[in-house]
Amino acid sequence: MRITAILSTKGGVGKTTTTANTGGLLADAGLHVLLIDLDSQPSLSSYYPITAHAPGGIYELIALNETRPERIVSRTAIDGLDIIVSNDYQGQLPQLLLNAPDGRFRLSHLLGSGALADYDAILIDTQGARSITLEAAVLAADHLLSPITPDLLSAREFVRGTIGMLDELETLTRYTSLSVPPLSLLLNRLDETRNARDITQSLRGMFENDLRVHVMDAHIRLLASFKMAGAAGEPIHRFEPVKPARRVTPAGADLIKAMVKEINPDWAKAIDALSPSKGGLCHVCH
Repeated sequence: MRITAILSTKGGVGKTTTTANTGGLLADAGLHVLLIDLDSQPSLSSYYPITAHAPGGIYELIALNETRPERIVSRTAIDGLDIIVSNDYQGQLPQLLLNAPDGRFRLSHLLGSGALADYDAILIDTQGARSITLEAAVLAADHLLSPITPDLLSAREFVRGTIGMLDELETLTRYTSLSVPPLSLLLNRLDETRNARDITQSLRGMFENDLRVHVMDAHIRLLASFKMAGAAGEPIHRFEPVKPARRVTPAGADLIKAMVKEINPDWAKAIDALSPSKGGLCHVCH
């Protein structure tokens, strides 16, 4: 099992879109995937149609230690892609975790036991602000993925907020069996402006010798097709499997595949063997 937390202490950088498209791609590639919506604004919970609703969700998992899949795991319209929806409607989980002795460590223990540990991949979508639930997601993960848009405010917030949080968590976990996992920094919505190129270059130089942070070679371009795919409730590799005619930028499918394969090379074989029938017609081309 591989647990990836998609995080940023800044909102609006594309965490939910990245989580949903990664999950859809891995499920179509034959993996058994679980999405966890840990955001109090539950966009991921409604990204894909749900065909079988569980009676509970993230509240029951964390507040009641409920790990039985039939109680908390819903099924999406994509075969092999399940989800634990966000249902903390009154925002009680942060206070509950703050008052619990195992608050920051609870999610790690819950995901490592019972039937939830049977998934090939678990993807945790988090809130765009620092909180104890975000810290719990970090400590539950094997790997962190942080989308960042190529603008100065996002770069500053990443260093101040996300890296600052990881530094504090490293101190907190020094005498525990848990550790802060490595982080992949994904340049998202990349355009052709000089400002975007300069910030990208600065980020690469800033973390060149930092063993904790890897600035990914793969990146996601600024494409309307990602928004269109989300509105249609489809993963990008199905919505835009091939590059539209006369466009230089690669297909959305190629961008997300390159990103996911760089995150975990062990997934590359399954992704490369993905059946063309999983793509269908290119909605942008037709």
